[in-house]
Order: sequence, then C-alpha cells, then structure tokens
Amino acid sequence: MAYDFATPVERRHPEGGWASQKWHRYGDDVLPLWVADMDFRSPPAVIDALQARVAHGVYGYGEVPATLTETLCQWSAHHYDWPIQPEWQQWLPGVVPALHLAALALTERGDGVLTVAPIYPPFLEVAKRTGRLPQQAMLAAPSTPNEPWQLDIAALEAAITPRTRLLLWCQPHNPTGRVWRYEELAALAELVERHDLWVVSDELHCDLLLDGGAQHRPLAAAFPQLAKRTITLWAPSKTFNLAGLTSACAVIPDPALRERFAAATKGLLPDGNVLGLVAAEAAYRHGEPWRQELLSVLREHRETLQARVAAWPGVRWSAPESTYLAWLDMREAGLGDAPHKTLLKEAGVALSDGAAFGRPGFVRLNFGTTASQLEAALSRMDSLLKRD
Repeated sequence: MAYDFATPVERRHPEGGWASQKWHRYGDDVLPLWVADMDFRSPPAVIDALQARVAHGVYGYGEVPATLTETLCQWSAHHYDWPIQPEWQQWLPGVVPALHLAALALTERGDGVLTVAPIYPPFLEVAKRTGRLPQQAMLAAPSTPNEPWQLDIAALEAAITPRTRLLLWCQPHNPTGRVWRYEELAALAELVERHDLWVVSDELHCDLLLDGGAQHRPLAAAFPQLAKRTITLWAPSKTFNLAGLTSACAVIPDPALRERFAAATKGLLPDGNVLGLVAAEAAYRHGEPWRQELLSVLREHRETLQARVAAWPGVRWSAPESTYLAWLDMREAGLGDAPHKTLLKEAGVALSDGAAFGRPGFVRLNFGTTASQLEAALSRMDSLLKRD
C-alpha cells in the first residue's frame, strides 16, 4: 500500500485545519521547521480506529486495555529483541511528566539530577522544577565536518558528585540524532553501576533509525544489570505523529521501582487519554508498513539537507542517524549569536534555538515535512546562507 507523504496538509487556519503550536506560534508568513511534530497524516489504521472510538459517543474514564499492553510486548520482542511483560508497563500522558515524576520518586530535595547536553530542553528543567540540584556534562562536539557527536565519559564522571542520584538519558539522542554505539553504552552502564545511579532512558525516537540495518536495543535490554535501576520511556508520538494524543509508556521491570514510580504519580496525573490509548494500540498493531514508508521519505529528506548544508558556508552538521531532526552548527554562518532569530526575521523560517538545548549558536531543524514544504523553507534559508 502506498501512503501519501507528498501532499501538504493545511494546518494553519482553523477553517482548513486545527490550532497548531507549530504553525501558529510565529504567524502566517513563517514556515515552521522547529518543534518535533511532523506534517504527515498519521497511519490510516490509526485514523480508522479513532473514528470508530469517537463514533461510540461515550468518552468516560478508561482503562489501559490488555490488548494494548500485549501489543507493546509483541512490538518490543519483534523490534528490540526485548521480551517485556504487561505488568512492567505504566501508561502516562506524555514523557515530560514522566521525567519530573521520576525525579520526585527517586530523589530527595537537594539531590543531583544529571543531564548530558545538548539535550531536549525539558531535561534541563527537571531538577529546578522539582527542587533538585541541576548537574550537567557536555557531549564531545565534532572536531571535523561530518564527525559524530561523542559521549564523553570522562566529562560525565567529572560531573558526578556524592549528591548525584539520577541520570536523565536519551537514546537515540535528541537533538544530535546519534544512535549510541555499544562501546559508549557499555562505558555508561559501568559508570551508572559504580556510582549507584537511577536512570531514566528516554527512547522516543528509537523506531526512526535512518541507517540501513540499524536496530534499536533499549538500555535495560542491552545491559540487564541496569534493569533494576532503569525506567525506559517509549511513546508512539514521534514515530506515528501522535504527539497531541498524549500517550506514553514507562517500562519498569523491577517491581519495587515500579511501585515507587507509580506511587509518585498519584494525584499528579489524570487517567489515560482514551483516544490516545486507542491510537497507540492501532499504531503498534497496524502501523509498521506506514513506518517503513516514512523512513524512506525521511532518508530522502536527509539527503536533501545534506546537499544544502554542503552549500552553506559556515554551517556544519553531523548527519542524524535517527529521527527527523537535524542539529546544525551555525556559529560561523555570519548570522550573529542567535541564528534562529536572524533566520526567523530575515528568511521567515522558524527553527529551534540551540541555547534551549544547552548550546547557543546551534539550531535544530525538523525535516519531517513534505518535500515541497521542506524545499520552500530551505530556499528561504538559501537567501541568507548560500553564497556564490
């Protein structure tokens, strides 16, 4: 079956779509390539399942159905070679709440919460919002063009103090698109055990690996000794473009850790989104053909962007190995200290500000859009970045 990833979907005007953070924040004249929200219609099976559920007409408090937990078990076993159990799953209204709840559940006030920057901005806010001590290490930036970002174990260990209790980890990595190698993860696992840390592993982008033959291995599966101290976060939101349905899952193998995390959620989270749970099950049960075609489209868009970056003097990147996000170094592009502002004002293209991720001078670009919309935005960027 062929799916339509080429036809733009109107998202800007209420009469043609619905209110959208991505398309409304910066006004009608701006092309948005910022927030991690694709412009593709979700899989037809998801749309059909939602329409059937809406037609039922009653939207009272729901429960997580056994069919959903079994479906995720099957997905995990098939795609990650990790045989999880239904009772390990705690479904939640999003991953960002789960990050904060983990800090509340696993640490005390004043304990250290460690992140590795650049990183998805909410990671950097967890400690401050929960009364914990923010701690940060930096990834090793590429020293030559096209070299990947590296996990700097020495820098990570140097950031750990006796107060450090929790590591917020991200794999594949947002925003750099890195798929961490086994050797990097093995060093991380050894450090985590030696310092007796809890780990929350955000693996939202794990179903969008772009290099042929790549397979995701969850941190707790690759290193079983970490399972008793790890909360793994998954969601269909990035893979199947379901972010607005606020449905995610914390996979927690250890019973004591699972009980501790569940206790922290009481009174702080609503019951599950009945439509989000329906969409998640339909996506994981029937969305694989759609996902495979999406990956082909994203690989083509990555090639398009590769050629564009090569024509932009002063712009550097490491081609992302996963997802639809590109992390661009614009410190030498001649656009000032805040290149996202210059691109917004002078080219009418909205990108994410690298400073929010812990690296000023960088931008994050979302290429999860149609080829025509991507080309229109890149052409605008050419006006500032391409030089004859």
